[in-house]
Amino acid sequence: MPVRFSIAHVTPYPWEDEDNEVNRHVARVSAELSGSGHRVLVLAPSRSQERVRESRRALRGARSRGHSLLARSDRGTPSVIAVGEVLDVPSGARRRVPALPIDVARTVEEALTTVELDFVHVHEPFAPSTSNAALRHSRALNIGSFHSSSERLLSTLLARRFVETFFGRLDARTASSEATADLMRRHFGGEYELLGDGDGASGALERIYAAVAARRHSTGGDPALRRRLAARPLIDVDLHMHTDHSHDCATPVEVLLASARTQGLGAIAITDHNEISGALEARAHAAEAGVKVIVGEEVKTSGQGEVIGLFIEEKIPRGLSLQETVAEIKRQGGLVYVPHPFDRMHAVPDYEHVLGILDQVDAIEVFNPRVAIGAFNEEAVRFAAKYRIIAGAGSDSHVAQGLGSVRIRMNDFDGPREFLQSLADADIVTRPSSLLYVQALKFLQTRATPPSAQRASRARKLKRVRRSSSGRARN
Repeated sequence: MPVRFSIAHVTPYPWEDEDNEVNRHVARVSAELSGSGHRVLVLAPSRSQERVRESRRALRGARSRGHSLLARSDRGTPSVIAVGEVLDVPSGARRRVPALPIDVARTVEEALTTVELDFVHVHEPFAPSTSNAALRHSRALNIGSFHSSSERLLSTLLARRFVETFFGRLDARTASSEATADLMRRHFGGEYELLGDGDGASGALERIYAAVAARRHSTGGDPALRRRLAARPLIDVDLHMHTDHSHDCATPVEVLLASARTQGLGAIAITDHNEISGALEARAHAAEAGVKVIVGEEVKTSGQGEVIGLFIEEKIPRGLSLQETVAEIKRQGGLVYVPHPFDRMHAVPDYEHVLGILDQVDAIEVFNPRVAIGAFNEEAVRFAAKYRIIAGAGSDSHVAQGLGSVRIRMNDFDGPREFLQSLADADIVTRPSSLLYVQALKFLQTRATPPSAQRASRARKLKRVRRSSSGRARN
């Protein structure tokens, strides 16, 4: 039986403009997809105050039962939600997108968070518009369709960086003609599949939807393993940290292990930059420290960002391509963990590169307290959710004081298979911390301190840890 999806089609033009070519296309494909058994919702601005009021009543009524917005929308007639009133659109306009009223974005956000969708399909998603607002708030898989082949919307070109940021969320792009595709490639590079506005478009869209949905990870897991792990004790785990085996960290392995124990962590993943010697040393002392150690490495690829290998045994050289690095992690039987994705202040793989390894990614870091702009963490949450990737988190600590500032509460595990299943059922726990404080400590301990002073500081830290450990042993 063919897969049936829940789909929202979003147009930037008032729904009453039936002569508008984009609206005609949206109405046609939405009705055909609905007739094929897909649940279809159309989001559009409107000139009708009554239609907007009715839609907002429907939204309020759906807050406790979001599926009601899609009720009976799989029988040939899609549901239509008027997201806001537009007054200043010229009749028959196709190329001019009106300014977005302030309440429309809020209504779009409410609609997209109220109803659970597989796809948000935006048409002409230039800013400012209903379509761009939908792309901004979507937590589903996103398809973008571009129809016009003329140089227009100067506001789009002036807001190029803003628009490009949201175009990065598109999981597939279509163009109604070769001229449109050429125009879009020139201004916003990417792959644009030709999909005409005429007959047969809905069948082609079903094929595109199926191909994109196939990238999503399975959520089934192993029920028997899940039951077995559920009987294990809960432990707190930090999946991202560094020792002085990293070039930008001054925390000795002994100090890190002692801090992990003090913080109540049951397991840690040591992920030094382009090095595993610190992780191997920590694992050798893990039993006496009372902390389980996962050997990891944060590997810098050749211009495609960083990726972490967990449960590895051999150092992976920096400078390989992202694909080659991932292949090496898998060769060692390790897990591929993508750290601080979409954080433009770190070396990160861009959206296209992540899509290229999607089937090999085991987990993705959705919370990193060292990310300066919260929207980057939110983008990671969004990406993990829509592709059903297991979510992880870590402190990314470069100083002992930052350890455990975020932790994962999960059932105890043994080996990568149990770890991954336990992580899938885990909770992420955050604690208040000062990014400025830990970043300042990192700077003081590494760049601002002369090498001789760093060596003296290291010796003092080790002496304190050993004295403390000796005292516990006597007791």
